[in-house]
Amino acid sequence: MSQEKQDQAAREVDEVVARARAAQAAIADYTQEEVDALCTGIAWAVARQDRAESLAKLAVDEGGFGNYEDKVVKINKRVLGVLADMRSVRTVGVVEEDSARGLVKIAKPVGVVAALIPTTGPDATPPLKALLAIKGRNAIVVAPHPRTKDTTAAVVDFMREACVQLGAPADLIQTLRKPSIAKTQRLMEQADLVVATGGAAMVKAAYSSGTPAYGVGVGNSVHVVDETADLADAATAIVAAKTFDYATSCLADNSIVVANSVYDELLTELQARGGHLCSSAEKQALQSAMWPDDGHIPTPDVIAKPAGTIAALAGFTVAADRTFLIVEDDGVGHDHPFSGEKLSVVLTAYRYHGNIRDAVRLVNEITGYQGLGHTCGIHTARADHVDALAHGTRTARVMVNQNLNEGAGSPRNGLPFTLSLSCGTWGGNITTENVNARHFVNLTWVSRPIDPVVVTEEDLFAEHWARYGR
Repeated sequence: MSQEKQDQAAREVDEVVARARAAQAAIADYTQEEVDALCTGIAWAVARQDRAESLAKLAVDEGGFGNYEDKVVKINKRVLGVLADMRSVRTVGVVEEDSARGLVKIAKPVGVVAALIPTTGPDATPPLKALLAIKGRNAIVVAPHPRTKDTTAAVVDFMREACVQLGAPADLIQTLRKPSIAKTQRLMEQADLVVATGGAAMVKAAYSSGTPAYGVGVGNSVHVVDETADLADAATAIVAAKTFDYATSCLADNSIVVANSVYDELLTELQARGGHLCSSAEKQALQSAMWPDDGHIPTPDVIAKPAGTIAALAGFTVAADRTFLIVEDDGVGHDHPFSGEKLSVVLTAYRYHGNIRDAVRLVNEITGYQGLGHTCGIHTARADHVDALAHGTRTARVMVNQNLNEGAGSPRNGLPFTLSLSCGTWGGNITTENVNARHFVNLTWVSRPIDPVVVTEEDLFAEHWARYGR
């Protein structure tokens, strides 16, 4: 890009950010009730059936990822889930008091949020980030992927209409209409907070921008099924996550690690629910089609596509009622690409022998190759197996007897609804939490004096002295 074009891109972004700052200043003194009413209006502008349907159709037509029916469900459930989550969260004024410690916490806006949007989520991701940002009395500018910019522009326009309807500035929510790498970089530099959802390169760019950022790590979720599991329930959960929206979610099961004693039975259950078990020849053909350059990222031709389309690309056919493909493997790493994140309706099956420690070891090997810090799950009747997986893996979320997609929030669990799933330092992120409304405010701590808490050397060192002497 020429210097002239770079300068023009910078000016365009600076103008957008300036409008965002003016809009944010206009709501900086909103009460909690005013903020909540605004969030409710924004959510309804997107979640209502006709809007969700139009956005889902546009996302599929423009991007070519996922399927229409599931996207309608995703938009509705995610937006409503986030709104419901936030109802009881205070983000204005005093949000916490601890009289015993003399502490009061006061929430204040962070300012202008820059939100990076992946091409696989141009419809649902912008409203979720916008709701979280607006809840904290911030403005937000989204940087869409060029491939799906029209879908993102459409959902932003719906939200802007809602802002005007409620008497708030439309420029609280904006998008880069003609996105580019240079514009996104400039936006990240000018914003007060960056929230990046997407590939590793996008997240790295966010962290390198010089602006505080929340990012996500590589997916590659792994699901353990032990010998005590309800296999029908486990299979139903695995299939639900694997096939929803053709596996656009980073939470969708990439691999299952199954106890040897129930392995064959579980595969039978999976096949009864639409799985096609690939032969060794089909697996080899599939590998060549998915990783034609022998890299570690699948070709876009298979990402979020139907099972039949992926099989045809590999040169074989599957029955019309097959919704996902199963490959068996026993290795991990570059020479076993099916052990990595596939972003497709391809599921890798491993069997483990021995006890739960062997399953934990295999989960760590798989996520150590790709997906460190993200999510794993287990179907089991044994609490000690849950503990072994939770204590023994470097994952931010351990889902117990659930569909792994519920890791982004569900009526069946207490996790915050989000589409930004952080992975801690394991995945190169600053937090392991589901990014939620509390991440979009600054907190001022007010400290008042309390009765002194006197701690003596005896309190601190008595046990040490008794054992080792003074």
